[in-house]
Amino acid sequence: MQLRADALDAHLAKGLAGLYVVYGDEHLLAQEACDRIRMAARTAGFTERTVFTVERGFDWSSLLGASQSMSLFGERQLVDLRIPSGKPGKDGAEALKTLAAAANPDVLMLVTLPRLDAATQKSLWFSALAAAGVALKIDPVERAQLPNWIGQRMAQQNQRMAPGDDGRRSLQFIAERVEGNLLAAHQEIQKLGLLYPAGVLTFAQIHDAVLNVARYDVFKLNEAMLAGDVGRLARMLDGLKGEGEAAVLVLWAVVEELRMLLRVKRGVTAGKPLAVLLRENRVWGPRERLVGPALARVTEASLEQGLAFAARLDRQVKGLSGAMPGLGLLRHALPPDPWSGLFELAMTVAAPGKGASPLNPRHPVHA
Repeated sequence: MQLRADALDAHLAKGLAGLYVVYGDEHLLAQEACDRIRMAARTAGFTERTVFTVERGFDWSSLLGASQSMSLFGERQLVDLRIPSGKPGKDGAEALKTLAAAANPDVLMLVTLPRLDAATQKSLWFSALAAAGVALKIDPVERAQLPNWIGQRMAQQNQRMAPGDDGRRSLQFIAERVEGNLLAAHQEIQKLGLLYPAGVLTFAQIHDAVLNVARYDVFKLNEAMLAGDVGRLARMLDGLKGEGEAAVLVLWAVVEELRMLLRVKRGVTAGKPLAVLLRENRVWGPRERLVGPALARVTEASLEQGLAFAARLDRQVKGLSGAMPGLGLLRHALPPDPWSGLFELAMTVAAPGKGASPLNPRHPVHA
């Protein structure tokens, strides 16, 4: 059966299943979930533990043997199987199906996997594991949820923010410093517990203690663009540049978002329902609720101009030179730094008219 991560403690309090599958890319939360399962297993008498890590040439027969064997000393055992690639292969798939069908009350299985795509979650081997035990999906903590997550973690160590605007400012400050790096966020929260006593923390204390350990994902840029969050957009681009991310990849991500918005904008103008257009363009999750407000900010003309600007920026990013025929008024000088051009391009969606326009690059950018 499928189980929500926040329901794990209540489930374990009622008793253990014979098999657990923990999957997802949020390493901190996956590790914590596995630790709680292991602790419950030790309490229930599964005192022996065997760890298997699936790599090239892995011997699946050794796993099957361990899952059916008893310890020489009669101890119940936890078999900890880790599949870092998420792809067990043909032999592994058969072994996992066999494993799921062969219950052993003296053996508890814990299988850990990375994030799985939809096709893998529908595979026979994964379906067999989920049906035989408990499947726990570890979802990432999205940026909008991060301040609340930080507040809950601080409450666990008997610390809290000041009430009102000062407290909200403190939570937002921490979230900006740790975005995309949940393990570092956990460490920064623990550091606050070591530095300061239980009780209310001020913004000044947090400002002095929390390091900037954010790690930005180029594929999250679209959320900042669609939300019109200029400050976050600027921080993300600065962070990606500092981390050495390829400008061409960032450009591709921004251009894909402009193209999606242009397709949807044209579809809405033609009278097609927005919900249908979002499905056709594979827009879901946090982006789904952000597209409507973004469409209200932009025009077809501004998106077309942005794409034309992106074509010239693409040549700059790739080190090419020379004018592009057919661009008319767009033959102005690009910003010397391609990352400034990327910011201007993203501002086409985030805040039209507030940053430098592709048609007027001399206008200042205000982040």
